Amino acid sequence: MRIRRAGIEDAAALSQFNQNMAFETEGVTLIPEVIDAGVKTMIENPAMGFYLVAEEGGAIAAALMTTTEWSDWRNGLFWWIQSVYVLPEYRRQGLYRKLYERIKILADQEPGVCGFRLYVEHENVTAQKTYQSLGMQETHYKLYEELKTGIEFSSD
Repeated sequence: MRIRRAGIEDAAALSQFNQNMAFETEGVTLIPEVIDAGVKTMIENPAMGFYLVAEEGGAIAAALMTTTEWSDWRNGLFWWIQSVYVLPEYRRQGLYRKLYERIKILADQEPGVCGFRLYVEHENVTAQKTYQSLGMQETHYKLYEELKTGIEFSSD
């Protein structure tokens, strides 16, 4: 298993992973052109964050995206873990654990990183147990959002 930062050559696979994840976890069908552009934008703008991929035999088996959030309370950056996806045939084999361990190693090399955050669907108990087993704790915060008028990302 090889873990590496994703490059533009991985964009199609990452876009498909995002489409799979959205449908499997939320029943949402993403608009392919929007997610394709979103993945490419992230890869081409490393200041926004980065993707990590886990490869097996030259094929991507799992991936995640990391973005940043400034915390003035801590005078540091949280790395948000997002867009986690593991192909079904590779699940329950520790791939997410390996990706998370790599994120922690990378963060150790960045003195401004103060911690990690992620959000998870309320019903995704399996993922929640995985995150807890790695030392993450549920916070007391709830997540709210409001999209600007005209923002379309799904065909549902």
